[in-house]
Amino acid sequence: MDPELTILTINAMAVAFIHTVIGPDHYLPFIVMSKARGWSWARTTWITVGCGLGHVASSIVLGLAGFAVGAALTHLEWIESFRGEVAAWLLIIFGALYAAWGLWRMKKSGPDGHTHDHMIRLHAHDHVHDPKTGKEISLTPWILFVIFFFGPCEPLIPFFIYPAATESMAGAWLVAIAFGGVTLISMTALVLLGRWGLSWLPAGRLARYNHVLAGATIAVAGCTIQFLGL
Repeated sequence: MDPELTILTINAMAVAFIHTVIGPDHYLPFIVMSKARGWSWARTTWITVGCGLGHVASSIVLGLAGFAVGAALTHLEWIESFRGEVAAWLLIIFGALYAAWGLWRMKKSGPDGHTHDHMIRLHAHDHVHDPKTGKEISLTPWILFVIFFFGPCEPLIPFFIYPAATESMAGAWLVAIAFGGVTLISMTALVLLGRWGLSWLPAGRLARYNHVLAGATIAVAGCTIQFLGL
């Protein structure tokens, strides 16, 4: 492998790790939703990986399209910035609505925290039915996927464009795969570690506020992206 490409790949992996760790939107939504909705470890992992793939793949597609039409890097970065704002606002709106639903659900619950209205359940308003099989399809993972598909991997674009323009497309793909791989591994590790940490918190009355806290956390994560630029 060309030494320059090797250094570029290593740098891309380092940036991917840092980008993931300092961006709370990469892991907080999955941690709190996994806790609130009672996802299994396997389900939490697959949802995180799926959303992470959409997160990385959308930026790769944008990089490919920009390289194909000869778009300037500044133009691509503007598009990524716009996508970032859309994703941040989607997180804020989704989190706020989910917290509001959590508050509404609490009002329908008894003092022991259990819902006595049989029309209000844990997964109420969170699924649709498959028109063919009638099976329930949870909407929350798909909402998160859409948000993360819009969410950009800003650092990936220059790492992808540079080798495509100076080395080869094979080099560009190598850098993209390295960046994406580290991003997915970092996201999954942080989510599972955070979920494990939450499992040690005492349940009791706190469980009654799971949905409210989850929605508020997601909204705050969106605010840190939109207003603090994390």
